[in-house]
Amino acid sequence: MKHILITGVSSGIGYTTAKLFLEKGFFVFGSVRKQKDADELQKELGGNFLPLIFDVVNEAAIKQAVKIVEGKLGEGVGLECLVNNAGVSVNGPLAYISIEEFSNQLDINVLGVLRVTQAFLPLLGFNNELPKGRIVNISSGSGRVTRPFMAPYSASKYAVEALSDGFRRELLDFGIEVTVIEPGPIKSEIWSKAKADAETQVNKYKDTPYEKIYDHMDKAVQGMEGIALDASKVSNLIYGIVAGEKKKTRYLVAPKKWLFWLAIHVFPDKFLDKMFQKQFKKLVEEQ
Repeated sequence: MKHILITGVSSGIGYTTAKLFLEKGFFVFGSVRKQKDADELQKELGGNFLPLIFDVVNEAAIKQAVKIVEGKLGEGVGLECLVNNAGVSVNGPLAYISIEEFSNQLDINVLGVLRVTQAFLPLLGFNNELPKGRIVNISSGSGRVTRPFMAPYSASKYAVEALSDGFRRELLDFGIEVTVIEPGPIKSEIWSKAKADAETQVNKYKDTPYEKIYDHMDKAVQGMEGIALDASKVSNLIYGIVAGEKKKTRYLVAPKKWLFWLAIHVFPDKFLDKMFQKQFKKLVEEQ
């Protein structure tokens, strides 16, 4: 039986990916932060799923999870794949966002990937005789194009892109492949949180130059949610990568993929600047 570890399996891409790999006959280790989620998922997903309770900011808990995985795998057995999926989205105007919030964003989305990858590299065959596994890092379309008020999240995902390139090139001699997936809007519970955050931020950024924009930010969130793709688009891609059918170093998964591609590779910065400026001006004027 092959084994995969996926971080952040309580919802969204992580949950859908865990279910798919179980259907494909894998044993799945999945990280969650709460015992309640662990118990519910264990009951739902069955005996070939083992929840690991750790937060990606907690190095001690990650190391404890490594011991649990090692014990389950047994001697001479490694992981087929590590999927770094766990993350959060912190947003706000750079002129006002707190350093603590920004730091927390980077700690989870960037250092979290580094902590988990470093801890589990030996089980992927790094510098030892175990079979060689692979790493799949979940970045974002926002890791290539930064929308206004999403710079903290984008900064974290730009960093994930750099970490992925670094690991891929440094692990070539060890036979461990690294792939980046860049999702655009994906259907998940994140949208409920985003809409709740939008309501909170109305007061948070009141009496700032961005007050009118945040008065209507919920409409922008609804618009993004409306075009979101099903998480299975990403989970099926991850399976294709692990199965050796998808061999590129990066994959963009997004609605209007052609527009993302143009924004990344063709449109000049000043064109994008004006485009986003018009979008937010229209958002306010339409209300």
